[in-house]
Amino acid sequence: MKVLQICAAYKPAFIYGGPTMSVSMLSEQLAKAGIDTQVFATTANGKTELPVAVNLPVSVDGVTITYFRRITKDHSHFSPSLLRNVWKDARNYDVIHIHAWWNLVSLFSCLIALMRNVPVLLSPRGTLSQYSFQNKNIGIKWLIHNLLGSHLLKRCHFHVTSVQESEAIHKLITPKSITILPNFVKLQEDYLITERPISSVFKLLFFSRIEEKKGLDLLIAALPYLTCPYTLTVAGDGDISYINELKALAEKNAVDGNIKWVGFQGANKFELLHNHDLLVLPSYDENFGNVVIESLSQGTAVLVSHFVGLSDYITNNNLGWECEANATSVSNMINLIYKKQDELTRIRINAPGIIAADFNNDNLIKRYIDMYNTIING
Repeated sequence: MKVLQICAAYKPAFIYGGPTMSVSMLSEQLAKAGIDTQVFATTANGKTELPVAVNLPVSVDGVTITYFRRITKDHSHFSPSLLRNVWKDARNYDVIHIHAWWNLVSLFSCLIALMRNVPVLLSPRGTLSQYSFQNKNIGIKWLIHNLLGSHLLKRCHFHVTSVQESEAIHKLITPKSITILPNFVKLQEDYLITERPISSVFKLLFFSRIEEKKGLDLLIAALPYLTCPYTLTVAGDGDISYINELKALAEKNAVDGNIKWVGFQGANKFELLHNHDLLVLPSYDENFGNVVIESLSQGTAVLVSHFVGLSDYITNNNLGWECEANATSVSNMINLIYKKQDELTRIRINAPGIIAADFNNDNLIKRYIDMYNTIING
């Protein structure tokens, strides 16, 4: 089996958050399992370019990847050299797996692969949700979708990470198939299981790329209505103008003294997750949410909006709580959770083992390989 992974951005372009990490982990696990895996990506790294060799296959953590220059610096990621190589090499692969939508790498790679009669698997990574169609470049998205996108998508197989994402796809088009599989999430091999005394100060954590859809504005708006003593740590980076808007909102609500902005966290993120009482992710839209699994792997309970793809997993396994995507619901739930110290302790003890079993890489890669084989064999 030969698989070509195509994504606009690949590691070390971690500025793009969870999708970059998920694609790289999938590619690494496939290579580890003996699957002939190649990756095509651009040099995208936000508004800058990765300092990597271009048009030349290189090994990155056991995966053969070729980076291609892009000629646009925005989210369109147009790369003629990448597309030329897709056209030239497409028929050398049994399946082409494309990650995300709404960029010229994904759209035109999909078109080329289908023209070359190679099966296409698309992982939308949240880009085909209702929220996506209603936010940013709405007119252009619908125009692209009606003129080209829908015709391509109907001829694709889909990989999604939640029932919620599957339902969103079915509202748009009827694809050739849909398979629901969770992301690979890189977890710390050694985790601490410790009981905690009842906290005198509730340590809240927001840990994500800071952008509009993540709902940090809702969390900040909820803080004035908390009846418990608390602190909030905000970990992540994003557009500086938007971060300044959020800081201004915190100051307006007179809660800025309770918030610590710590920026992007890398090597120490598991320690940070472990040292807090509750991860809060009140997203307006989230197809999966890697940080939810990372948090639970450290025994830290989670509060997520019902728009987070993992919300069903959390509630079904009693590993946290769900809220509505509004400030009143967020504040009410945090006040309620603070009183449930026994539940927080139970989650702290039980969650790491549950996550280690459910997100075992060896078991998960077998399911991905089965998915590829099913697509290849028609």
